[in-house]
Amino acid sequence: MEITAQMVKALREETGAGIMDCKRALQDAGGNSEAARSILKEKGFASAAKKASRETGQGLVETYIHGGGRIGAMVEVNCETDFVARTDEFKTLARDIAMQIVAMNPRFISIETASEEEIARDGLTAEDVKQASLLSQVSIRDSSRTIGQMITETIAKSGENIRVRRFQRYELGR
Repeated sequence: MEITAQMVKALREETGAGIMDCKRALQDAGGNSEAARSILKEKGFASAAKKASRETGQGLVETYIHGGGRIGAMVEVNCETDFVARTDEFKTLARDIAMQIVAMNPRFISIETASEEEIARDGLTAEDVKQASLLSQVSIRDSSRTIGQMITETIAKSGENIRVRRFQRYELGR
């Protein structure tokens, strides 16, 4: 099947991937846009893993206040350059993460950051730790993805490493 410029453009608009990446994915998928999206998603996860060790010295602190000022969260999301930190996509990601923290009250950033002492003290099971880990939680904004997947997709689009460094949730009376 011939891969047209229109097909490449449509896939690029849907995924945010590069033109040549979209063309290669469509060629590998025999022109099937669903399969091409899947291929790009897998490549995105692979490229995100490669970037995980890169330094993230820029970023922003985002806040979200809900419930008439009764509940709020503050989150620090880091990236590699201030250029990416100023993009609307990065700002939206940080805002969505802050909203997630308010709504779901995670205890840990990831399963790996949960301390053994806290797990033992509170008698948490592996499933409890997974549910209490921000990156493992299903997004309140898009139930088809976890917060970790949202970050990975943004890494694939921006080409930079992105990580949640820390967060704090506040609730009146607690």
